[in-house]
Amino acid sequence: MTNQEPAVLNKMMPEFQKSSVRIKNPTRVEETLCGLIKGGAAKLQIITDFDMTLSRFSYKGKRCPTCHNIIDNCKLVTDECRKKLLQLKEQYYAIEVNPGLTVEEKYPHMVEWYSKSHSLIVEQGIPKAKIKEIVEESDVMLKEGYEDFFDKLQQYNIPVFIFSAGIGDVLEEVLHQAGVYHPNIKVVSNFMDFDENGILKGFKGELIHVFNKHDGALKNTDYFSQLKDNSNIILLGDSEGDLKMADGVANVEHILKIGYLNDKVDELLEKYMDSYDIVLVKEESLEVANSILQKIL
Repeated sequence: MTNQEPAVLNKMMPEFQKSSVRIKNPTRVEETLCGLIKGGAAKLQIITDFDMTLSRFSYKGKRCPTCHNIIDNCKLVTDECRKKLLQLKEQYYAIEVNPGLTVEEKYPHMVEWYSKSHSLIVEQGIPKAKIKEIVEESDVMLKEGYEDFFDKLQQYNIPVFIFSAGIGDVLEEVLHQAGVYHPNIKVVSNFMDFDENGILKGFKGELIHVFNKHDGALKNTDYFSQLKDNSNIILLGDSEGDLKMADGVANVEHILKIGYLNDKVDELLEKYMDSYDIVLVKEESLEVANSILQKIL
């Protein structure tokens, strides 16, 4: 919390007193929460990123893999390819989290990174039938409290829009294996394209990367227009690009933006606090989201 934290908000949400929770404008958060609570389940929808938002950034000091890393690290990828993918990551991830660059400046670099990585992955000829095994053998972990989160949303039939710059096939398999891929979930991501023999030959549709989620959100206006009564949104993300995920929603009444700040905390905290209503610093659980859902539902 920052200065002048209203006692009301603390009373409402004791979870907000954790040291990982930072709120720049408690009054605004309190007003938004009251709007969400008043609207209840009938008006709510969730719009969320996946990698490092629903999945863990690290566990016991060790980095957890993103959807792309799950493929990069699997045994079907040659050592040479893995080395090249790692070099790309080292080169471009530094650009992605560089606080000195604008989103516009980062944009072309992300397109390059994803395009080059995808080409390398395609060369490996990964069989569709192996995706299940690849995910099973990976170190991916969902954030603590994920069962409560997904099960509660399913129980109240609240639409969940997962918008990921990761690999959709891998993401869906992670949810399947965790037992939480419920019918109320829609995934928009980079999906693999397999040939008639089930071998990876490319990726479908237009590339989704960290900073073009605005375009992707607008392309999904049909989905959002079916949910025109769900005018209250909880948005969860971990990058600046995720702030644009709700841009396809026409009639937003209340939106609460929760941002996970996993890396480069000193450099990025101020920027995140200016953009997100609630910033969760190095937080590997969904406790805050779950406690808010508890109040709304």
